[in-house]
Amino acid sequence: MSELLQEISAQLQAGKAPKVKELVQQAVEEGLSPQTILEEGLLAGMNIIGAKFKNNEVFVPEVLVAARAMNRGIEVLRPLLADAGVEEKGTVILGTVKGDLHDIGKNLVRMMMEGKGLKVVDLGVDVPASAFVDAAREHNARIVGCSALLASTMNEMKSVVEAVRSSDISDKVKIMVGGAPVTEAFAASIGADCYTADATSAAAAAVDFCA
Repeated sequence: MSELLQEISAQLQAGKAPKVKELVQQAVEEGLSPQTILEEGLLAGMNIIGAKFKNNEVFVPEVLVAARAMNRGIEVLRPLLADAGVEEKGTVILGTVKGDLHDIGKNLVRMMMEGKGLKVVDLGVDVPASAFVDAAREHNARIVGCSALLASTMNEMKSVVEAVRSSDISDKVKIMVGGAPVTEAFAASIGADCYTADATSAAAAAVDFCA
């Protein structure tokens, strides 16, 4: 791996967004392929941050600044990746369920998923079940991801599962759920396809579903 790619990875892990953007631009000018820069520079760095986060070696603030740095690098690459015909791995619809206004966990999941090369359509917070279905249909998504932080809004996840299952896209979409009060048993009881305990695992599971 070139020193330049290692430097991109290192600066991303340090959360140095302007520097990452500058180095990605330099890598493009030096003739490295956008795919290589993405995978061996940006995603390599984000994967290290993801692993450290899972092991409690870094925390939410570090992940957020690293993700911001990654996004600055991706801004440079996006038009080039499109020209090169690089396919995004799949589309995920993400949102916090109706009645719940918490978004830190959801934002973290979004950044981890984007870090794995997935396209994420973030519907924000307080999202009604029908909106998840409409967005999944519109964007031809493979996954609907719902987050809840309040025990009182967990049942809204059941509404999302029912809305998806009774729609015309039922067989195309996997439903992932997560959030502090959510458990594996609860996810199974409402018929969700997947529960993960943290953002890193959620991103890995999403990639598997899209493969």
